[in-house]
Amino acid sequence: MTVNRISKGLDPDHVPMDGVGLAATASVAVLLCTRDGERFLEEQIASISRQTHQNFKIYVSDDGSSDSTRAIVTAHVERLGHECIELTHGPVEGFARNFLSVSCRADVNADYYAWCDQDDIWNEDKLQIAVDKLAGGDSSVPALYCSRTELIDEHGQSIGFSSFFSKPATFQNALVQNIAGGNTMVFNQALMDLIREAGDRVPAASHDWWAYMIVSGCNGRIYYDATPTVRYRQHSLNCIGTNRGFRNNSKRAKELWRGRYQRWIDNNIVSLQVISHRFTAENRKILERFSEARKNRFFGRLWGFMRSGVYRQTLIGNLGLVVAVIMRRV
Repeated sequence: MTVNRISKGLDPDHVPMDGVGLAATASVAVLLCTRDGERFLEEQIASISRQTHQNFKIYVSDDGSSDSTRAIVTAHVERLGHECIELTHGPVEGFARNFLSVSCRADVNADYYAWCDQDDIWNEDKLQIAVDKLAGGDSSVPALYCSRTELIDEHGQSIGFSSFFSKPATFQNALVQNIAGGNTMVFNQALMDLIREAGDRVPAASHDWWAYMIVSGCNGRIYYDATPTVRYRQHSLNCIGTNRGFRNNSKRAKELWRGRYQRWIDNNIVSLQVISHRFTAENRKILERFSEARKNRFFGRLWGFMRSGVYRQTLIGNLGLVVAVIMRRV
């Protein structure tokens, strides 16, 4: 699998001239999922409108808002036209299902796809950077661009950055961790084809983790950008939120003990059975070992997890994974 790490001022991949030409004209479907997002939605739509890459259409899937969210989007539709933005009803079954639902619509077609949260602020060059990277490779190979984020508070003030991950982005990592938020992800048609083949009914824990598992399972291309492209707003209504800081890590530790992480893994494994026939033989074997290890007793479980080679990106994360394995919480 090709994993490219990008840092400001250092671009390890030269985009060939044909890639440059493709990037300049490439279409992007911005898949924006909303639910009661009136507080921040206007600012997010404004940041999308300021993109340096302008060949995009926004598809808004509203998941049963009871505030003025739909009215805000409708006003933009009336002003810009359906060729620029359109509004549809979501399935009202949670954020992951909403994102997968709009992603799997047969009438949503583009060269690239960008998932979008309602409460963030995009950097003006977010789409340009992502499309430039993705256009430089074989379009038949599933490819995913993602990045770190700058964390902001409810008032838009910077409060830090998401974690930087330096270990390889592989299927063995994806089985137990997602390296980036869906709000940073842009991906090509080859990956979207796999997402659509699996369908929008898979019980995956989250849409972004699901995409990471699929692209890594197929040994696709992953571009992990060390430079943030999104200002990720932290507030009381975040579905997931950042994992940085003592308070957030303590919260996640409690959720781990209560079995939430284990249920996520359960759902991911069920989902992976639907699409694993597209994975490499090696990654199918890793999935089999990982799945079997979870069923074993203590020593067999430890040995099975070691054989599967799964890992998280940080020392603390791996220590937590060991504890979770011992306590049967994974």
